[in-house]
Amino acid sequence: MSQSLRVALAQFDFPVGDVAGNAERIAAMIAEARDVHRADVVLFPEIAISGYPPEDLLMRPSFLADCEAALRRVAAGVRGIVAVVGWPESAGSVVYNAASVLRDGRVEATYRKRELPNYNVFDERRYFNVDPDGGPCVFEVKGVPVGLVICEDMWFAEPLADTVRAGAQLVLVPNASPFERDKHAQRDALLEMRVSETQVDGLGTAVAYLNVIGGQDALVFDGASVLADGDGFIHPAARAFEEHWLVADYVPSTRKFTLVSWPAENEESRDALAWRAVVRGTRDYCRKNGFDKVWLGLSGGIDSSLVLAIAVDALGAENVTAVRMPSRYTADLSNDLAVEQCNALGVRLLALPIEKPFQGFLDTLSDTFEGRAADTTEENLQSRTRGVLMMALSNKFGGLLLTTGNKSEYAVGYATIYGDMCGGYAPIKDLYKTEVFALAKWRNAVAGAPVIPWEVIGRPPSAELRENQKDQDSLPPYDVLDAILLRYVDQEQSRDEIVTAGFDAATVDRVLRLVRTSEWKRHQAAPGPKVSRRAFGRERRYPITNKYPA
Repeated sequence: MSQSLRVALAQFDFPVGDVAGNAERIAAMIAEARDVHRADVVLFPEIAISGYPPEDLLMRPSFLADCEAALRRVAAGVRGIVAVVGWPESAGSVVYNAASVLRDGRVEATYRKRELPNYNVFDERRYFNVDPDGGPCVFEVKGVPVGLVICEDMWFAEPLADTVRAGAQLVLVPNASPFERDKHAQRDALLEMRVSETQVDGLGTAVAYLNVIGGQDALVFDGASVLADGDGFIHPAARAFEEHWLVADYVPSTRKFTLVSWPAENEESRDALAWRAVVRGTRDYCRKNGFDKVWLGLSGGIDSSLVLAIAVDALGAENVTAVRMPSRYTADLSNDLAVEQCNALGVRLLALPIEKPFQGFLDTLSDTFEGRAADTTEENLQSRTRGVLMMALSNKFGGLLLTTGNKSEYAVGYATIYGDMCGGYAPIKDLYKTEVFALAKWRNAVAGAPVIPWEVIGRPPSAELRENQKDQDSLPPYDVLDAILLRYVDQEQSRDEIVTAGFDAATVDRVLRLVRTSEWKRHQAAPGPKVSRRAFGRERRYPITNKYPA
């Protein structure tokens, strides 16, 4: 058995559907791992050939055939190194989430994922099958028995145990695991537990856990790959949301890793990771869909100010245009703060007052509305006027319109459909209002100078759609609202459980009613990056027509 085995983990982005491009890149990276990093084995993420998740592309026979052909092309070029590459394997009428061992120009072995996640954002049982005859996959590299399991397999004891019983002393784990807050600690605890389950006299199976990175619609994959020694020691995770070659030497006699090239995470705050998640998600959504420029309406309020800062970090100030659209109710301070932030960030700011088009709508509707008092209809009409203008700019000049709603607003419907909900991507859609404030403060703190004017953060939130309007006129205080929403939306607590926890029953009933009656709006909302345990859209999917009580 050799003194050490060099393992290279490819923590990179493999876009969904770019089968030819992914295969070409993987082939080049295999050569790089061999020639530059001197690796003996190189691991790629879960179904890297197709990108994850390919969703209903997996129902197209031509797509599956292209994935297999791409894998065969990659395998044909493998020399002087062992490569493990994930791909969707079609076998007659069934499809497997598979990873193949490539060596000496051929596919030496293929492992089929045993545990298919079908919760939260995952619906793998819709697409993939479990092979009833599938067993462990163990292969040798420089005399070291190496095993292979895929992602969800690690959350169950049996797949790893079977692999160890088959002789593996090092196990490679390709993953496509989306980011959510506080997930890293849970994952590290799992790895420590799994390694301990394999230990004999304190020495167990070492694990190399590789996660993909990049934004894919509402998902953001953070990488943060990690190594676990056979004694259960968990090495520092790789830096999240960045592409890296991760290289380590595995020593069979001690079953430990020595890090060779491993840019470790050096900033572990929740806000830092959440910021990188929404920035990476915004950048990748734009670029992967052909947008190099973005637009957003800048009101001088906290939400649009935070989105502006995210957009600048994601795409550069030169690619961002902000538009302020004052109305008869817009405070002078709002206009001044919008100008101040754009000057600080170097962003172009346009001004399109909405009074004339808004009055035009009122005039057109005046006969029809005669005898009826002004109400939320006129308030929403202002927001929809702004939506029309923003979409016109996007259509005329190109570029993606970012919408600026937060999770609290989407939850209770405090957003205007076809108005401020207009846009192709919603960067703060999965951040509660209290988290928006916290993230704004964090971004200013790390910048050393206000990226978001402090007066924006300190002023009471307002939609400014009527005289002296404040959000708290229509909603409970945000600290109360968000605490209720966290329990109801993220933790799936019932109405009675929330009340028992000490919240006012009438307030809880009001909030839960707003959540239920706003479902139809959320079904039409733009996607945005998931950062929480239960994000609206892909993850939390409730029926619009729903008579079940809270």
